[in-house]
Order: sequence, then C-alpha cells, then structure tokens
Amino acid sequence: MGATIGGRLYESGHEVVLVARGAHLEALRDRGLTLRTPDGTLKLPVPVAAGPQELSLRADDVLVLAVKTQDTQAALDAWAPVADRLPLVCAQNGVANERMALRRFRDVYGMCVWLPSTHLEPGEVVAPCGPLTGILHLGRYPHGTDDLARAVSADLEKSSFAAPVVPDVMRWKYAKLLSNLGNAVEALCGGWDDTAAGLLERAKAEGTAVLDAAGIPYAGVEEQAAVRGDLVSLRPVDSFARGGGSSWQSLTRGTGSVEADWLNGEIVLLGRLHGIPVPVNETLRRLANRAARDRRAPGSLEPAQVAAAVEGRDPVGWGA
Repeated sequence: MGATIGGRLYESGHEVVLVARGAHLEALRDRGLTLRTPDGTLKLPVPVAAGPQELSLRADDVLVLAVKTQDTQAALDAWAPVADRLPLVCAQNGVANERMALRRFRDVYGMCVWLPSTHLEPGEVVAPCGPLTGILHLGRYPHGTDDLARAVSADLEKSSFAAPVVPDVMRWKYAKLLSNLGNAVEALCGGWDDTAAGLLERAKAEGTAVLDAAGIPYAGVEEQAAVRGDLVSLRPVDSFARGGGSSWQSLTRGTGSVEADWLNGEIVLLGRLHGIPVPVNETLRRLANRAARDRRAPGSLEPAQVAAAVEGRDPVGWGA
C-alpha cells in the first residue's frame, strides 16, 4: 500500500521519498519502482531511504506509515528521534496502530485503506483497480479534521485516489476490520468456496457482536457501498493473476509473520474483555500464526479442516 500511494503521488508531481527494507529497498535503489496498473506499467524513479537517518526533514513533511501492524512498533522506534517534528498518517489495516503511534507522535491521523494491491517481487507493486486506484478515508485520531488532513486529501485526489476527510475515521477503520477478518481464511484455504465463505460470515458475526458489546461504532455495509460505488473495482492487469490479499501475500512471500493477531486477534481481545465467545476468530488467529511461523504456503488447509478446528478438532496435527 505504501508503494502504491507513494508511487501515485510521485507520478502526479508530488515530492515523495519511499522508505523500505531488505531486498525491496535494494531493488528500489537499483531500478526504481515498477507500478503495474490496468492502464499500463509505470517505471518511477522515486527516491528511497532506509530510515530517517538518510533524510533531511522539512517543516511540511508528513510520514505515512504503511507497514503491517506486527511491524509497527519497530517502525515507530526507528522514527522516534524525529517524532516531535512529523505528523503521522497510519495507512494500515487494523485499529491498534493509531493508539500505538500516539504515544510517540503528537499529531496522528488514521487512514482507512480500500486499496487492493499486490507486492510479491522486490521493487514491484500491482495496483489492479480502476477507475481510481483506491479510496482513502482520512481524519485525525482519535477524531476530528483539520487543515493538514484536507491538504493531504487534496494531494491524494490529484493522484488517482478518492480521499474523503471525515471526523470519525476510526468508525470506517472498524468497518474495514470486519471485512479483513477473512484475510486469514483466504490465506489458510488459498481461496473461496461455500465453506470458506461461511467461515468469513461467522467471523464477521462474532466481530459485530463484540463491537456492539463494546459500544464501538462502525460504518454499515450499505454506507460503505454507497461511498465505493463504481469508483474502485478490480480490472485486468497484463500478465497478472491476482492471488489474494495481504495475509495471502505474507504466506506466499514466506515472511514468517502475518497480521492475524491484529485483525482476528482484535476480535479475540474484545471477546475476552466482554465475555463473548469468539471461537472462529480464535481459531483463525491461531492457525494463521502457525502457518506463518512454519512458512506454509497459502492453501495449506482445506476449508473443512479449518471448520473442524473451530469445533475443537485438531486439523492435520498442527497443534497450538
């Protein structure tokens, strides 16, 4: 998501520096960013850095954090020396990042990211949606709007995004959390059939139950659909077959970690706090973490095996 947002901003004439790690960093330094879209492939010589030590910050710079939540603390640690000088936008799934960031950064903004994208090869990202690349609701954390949010929105809307500025951005992020509960299903099962779709619906039902019990508001399905309209839909990209979302990609790349603690795990946490059983999300969290630790590929389990695990039966001896 970070490379897609940064690449589109750079393409539209804005000053951007990408921050990356490992092989992705080296590829970006060697040959720039390859951003593949339904309208063609862009080769973008976006400047890149490994961290704040390689940058000379200016008064109007904004830091956009786009790592997965399991990597947020390390990123915040890296940027802590300049935290008093930078507003921070959390362009991330889950709902825990903004609170973590607010301990370090005075000005924190949430961003609800409806931005399908795929990153499997260093230096390359596929953004397969059109006519816009994504929809990015933006607002101050924990609530409110301001001139900076409106300025960031204006830049994004010149760069193939819709970027509504809203006073209740976390309401949108909790709605996105409910849809992201299926990330673990897709990663474990490799795709969707009736059983996998049923697991997602059960996970979402648990999620809405604990959000309601906690008194946490979230945007409804009809409200989300009205905003999305026909602005963002998957379109063909030459020689690219989309495999899956962020957790599917983590297993495909063999990263050793996955977001499940911060997606399904958020529902588990709220369930425990409010005394509501959430066996589907507990099982998905446990199995997705195990798959990531074991470097298992997407589709390592049949949907029926995951369903059996929800009922307390151990699938194929994976254990805890």
